[in-house]
Amino acid sequence: MSRTESIDVPERVTPHVTRLRANAKEGAFARRMAKVWEFATGTRMAGYVLVAPAVLFLAVWFVWPVLTMVHLSLTSRVVEGVSVEGFTLENYVRLFSSDLYFRILLRTLRIALLTSLFTALFAYPLAIAIARGGPSLARLVTITLLAPLLVNVVVRSYGWQTILNKTGALAWVLKIFGISNPPVLLYTEWAVLIACVHVYLPFMVMPIAGAIGRIDRSVEEAARVAGATRLAVLRRIILPLSLPGLAVGASLVFSLSAAAYVTPQILGGNFSPLLGTLIEQQILTLNDWPFGAAISTLLIALVLASNLIFLKLVSRRFARWTAGAR
Repeated sequence: MSRTESIDVPERVTPHVTRLRANAKEGAFARRMAKVWEFATGTRMAGYVLVAPAVLFLAVWFVWPVLTMVHLSLTSRVVEGVSVEGFTLENYVRLFSSDLYFRILLRTLRIALLTSLFTALFAYPLAIAIARGGPSLARLVTITLLAPLLVNVVVRSYGWQTILNKTGALAWVLKIFGISNPPVLLYTEWAVLIACVHVYLPFMVMPIAGAIGRIDRSVEEAARVAGATRLAVLRRIILPLSLPGLAVGASLVFSLSAAAYVTPQILGGNFSPLLGTLIEQQILTLNDWPFGAAISTLLIALVLASNLIFLKLVSRRFARWTAGAR
């Protein structure tokens, strides 16, 4: 009998064959459902489910407003107080063609960079005290550092206004040391810088303290046994291995200080405005929403670009130092 010829199945066997085929189909379906259930209850799907609320929240309250702002900056302009619709780049051309706006942009970047630099310099001793000091010292430094966060930034800014005034505490202390004509700091870039360093210092200290706390102490002890000084240990071990914490802190401080509004408005006023102050003036005072949206878009783009470049450089340096250590 050839292979192509069909085999006659007895009638009494037919129900059993049908049942076997049905069982095979049910088994395949059960296996497919088991795979689906395994995927749905697996780590990957569980991660998607856990992240979904945060993604939805950011999409509704951050991504959509930002896209709306970018659309407004590109499709509207104000001519003699009247909003004119239509695609245009006039808002950005106006922003870069004016010397006043360009100087405000440079001032914003300068204060943000200096704030990040000074907070990093002040943060390392405090972070080392938190990570390497005793429990009492660590608690004292942490409470002292985080206690000002309980006070509103407006109150702290007015406090610095009182200190930096001509008749304030700083002038009084300088007169005690024989300086009869103290320099005027209020409504200058220095006043804004001092207050920003004070306000955003905790955002630099805590990530660095966490990074230093993860460094194995045996590495430092081995360096000290090999004859390294404390400064050498700080420069060759603590600083390179704490670069991830420094990158996080610098990104936070730079972003917050570049987008600051309350502190520059109170301590800088109209004499040292930043982009945040300029945005407020364009939107609330002049009612020029398209130009304010263009400034806001530029600010977001600058902050994102600066953070990405800085994080890329830090990651390369960290990888190079860790590879050299191995």
